[in-house]
Amino acid sequence: MLVSPVVSGENLPGGENLPGGDSIPVLPGDVVLVDTPGGGRKLVLVAGGAGASGVEALRRLGGQTAQWLLRHAVRTAGVRAADLSDLGGEQAIDAYCLGLLMGGFGYGQRKSRGAGAAVVEVHLLAEGDLSRFEESVQSTAWIAGGVSLARSLANEPPNVINPVSLAERAAAQAAQDGLRCAIVDEKELAEIGAGAILAVGQGSQMPPRLICLEYPGQGALAGSPPVVILGKALTYDTGGYTLKENTAMLGMKYDKCGGAAVLGIMHAISRLQVETPVVGVIAAAENMVSATAYRPDDVIRSLSGKAIEITSTDAEGRLVLADALTYAIDRYRPRLLIDLATLTYGVVTALGKLRAGLMSNDDALAGALQDCGERTGERLWRLPLDDEYLEYLRSDSADLKNYSGTKDASPVTGGVFLKQFVPDDLPWAHLDILGTATTERDLADCPRGATGFGVRLIVEFIAPSARSLERIGYPLK
Repeated sequence: MLVSPVVSGENLPGGENLPGGDSIPVLPGDVVLVDTPGGGRKLVLVAGGAGASGVEALRRLGGQTAQWLLRHAVRTAGVRAADLSDLGGEQAIDAYCLGLLMGGFGYGQRKSRGAGAAVVEVHLLAEGDLSRFEESVQSTAWIAGGVSLARSLANEPPNVINPVSLAERAAAQAAQDGLRCAIVDEKELAEIGAGAILAVGQGSQMPPRLICLEYPGQGALAGSPPVVILGKALTYDTGGYTLKENTAMLGMKYDKCGGAAVLGIMHAISRLQVETPVVGVIAAAENMVSATAYRPDDVIRSLSGKAIEITSTDAEGRLVLADALTYAIDRYRPRLLIDLATLTYGVVTALGKLRAGLMSNDDALAGALQDCGERTGERLWRLPLDDEYLEYLRSDSADLKNYSGTKDASPVTGGVFLKQFVPDDLPWAHLDILGTATTERDLADCPRGATGFGVRLIVEFIAPSARSLERIGYPLK
């Protein structure tokens, strides 16, 4: 992260204060450098309207500010808290600071040049008691840190991140964050009968892993049933014997974005010290082609005991998630469960790259997640899970098949497949994030590459101030 917010008193050495300025013809989103009567220089930032959309505009404006400062090699700048408050109170300050941090993200650690870029300090200038600003900025920085962690991990190439090295990275991060980390390796997966994730990974030299990160909670809620957040992490996906076209294979390093988001979520949750216990489970595998790879027509036995006919080895994400769902439910007895996965291209056809697909067996959970998505800008759209869609997955030789054989309703049939591994009485939501997990163009608060989608959404969902868990009857009293 190349931009660092600092809380300071009103006077900043150098006298660069922003936003503010004379009335000049600019449009919302513009960042303009102007001369001041005293011989100084300041940026005029045009935020646009207020309200919920105004909060999103302020976040984007913060990102644009960060990028402008980095492009022009500015090392220290200031923003007056009072000016931001006038646009929407503390919510405006949080949104702008979050945008600064997200827009200042840079991934280039594999380049031979350009490493070690200087950090820009942006001072939040305020009068009186600074403690409330310091606390707010620190919380925002932890959330942004989770987003940056997810982006960095997802952007890593497949020769660097595979299931084994991902588990090592997760264990090291867990140690820094004070989380318990348990790694289930291929031997234990075989012992417990996790045949689905093993099948996906059996064509690779790098065996699969289930990575479990445990945050115990605080206070009266410590030890209560946890919220489980589960992520798909296909560190590379060739499609297996149902081989992808060469153009479709490029970018498959991003098939681990769901798992990367889980690691970012757990980082933020641990630093924010929320009361609710949370467990993050990452299902990691590499789907390759070799003499040992699984094939179409195979019938495999999942950890749940259900037999699955393989009709496409490129519908592998739902297989690793099936075993991860069963494992997480049996081991952690969660109060509710949410999974994030770059699962289907069909969700991009349906929703583009503006919203992720949401499927859930619980209306209250779905509604709470949608509301959090609107507040954070990580928006969702609910898709159906009607029982009739299960007909697409009927198999003559197994309990179900992993792919319907048609593109019809592909996001829905993917969700319906996962639903078969979740008890009806367990609130569960599936987020198909394929469209929103990456961006092909530079955005105000995100450069090209992984977006870290899901981190802010889920942290907002778990945060006490959102009252989302209370809304769906958690925690149990």
